[in-house]
Amino acid sequence: MKDAFGAPQSLLVLGGTSEIGLATARRLIARRTRTVFLAGRPSGQLEAAAQELRALGADVTTVEFEALDPASHEVTLGKVFAEGDIDMVLLAFGVLGDQARDEQEPLAAVHVAQVNYTGAVSAALVSAAALQAQGHGSLVVLSSVAGERARRVNFIYGSSKAGLDAFCQGLADAMHGSGVHVMAVRPGYVHTRMTAGLPPAPLATTPEAVAAAIETGLRRRSTTIWVPGALRAVMTAVRHLPRPLFRRLPV
Repeated sequence: MKDAFGAPQSLLVLGGTSEIGLATARRLIARRTRTVFLAGRPSGQLEAAAQELRALGADVTTVEFEALDPASHEVTLGKVFAEGDIDMVLLAFGVLGDQARDEQEPLAAVHVAQVNYTGAVSAALVSAAALQAQGHGSLVVLSSVAGERARRVNFIYGSSKAGLDAFCQGLADAMHGSGVHVMAVRPGYVHTRMTAGLPPAPLATTPEAVAAAIETGLRRRSTTIWVPGALRAVMTAVRHLPRPLFRRLPV
């Protein structure tokens, strides 16, 4: 259960090596989170992340999780929830892909869609059902502003995030009144391994800033947050631009 200050005491990160996921875990551990599950593909990187969080005082367990194997999600996540109540699930896995390559190789484009949308839908539904069964908890899903309007330079990635974002809105409505809080996080360009080498973008942010926004959103029980917050107004304007003008933008 959350403590008297509203901070989750237990956290499950789906995408256990995600820089945003780990930044969020570090921030919550500093605020009283004591039990953390890091779910991802077994690797030295996953174990190193677990060791880092243990050094901060958390009880950390690694869980073998494969986003591309939805048939395994119910069993895998069921074992985590069988350990005790989970106050917060952070769905933090995803891939950016390579737009130029993916346009030429449809199976590569399908891989992006399967990880970012199909795998996420499966994991989110399993997690939401488990949270609903225990009667409380938050499901936080990393979406992206890229999903608000598909851009020529990354429409495959953007379309997968658009689908996930719409799914989260519907899931939030479905969970209303159940005790389960669903929140979609829409960051812009975040300085991470995934964006390394890409041209810099205006209003760029960091994993730590996203983590801070997630904590604030949890406290306010927001259903959608933008990071940075100024992107909300920017994307409202972008969504309403006529298509001929939008095509000419250097984005």
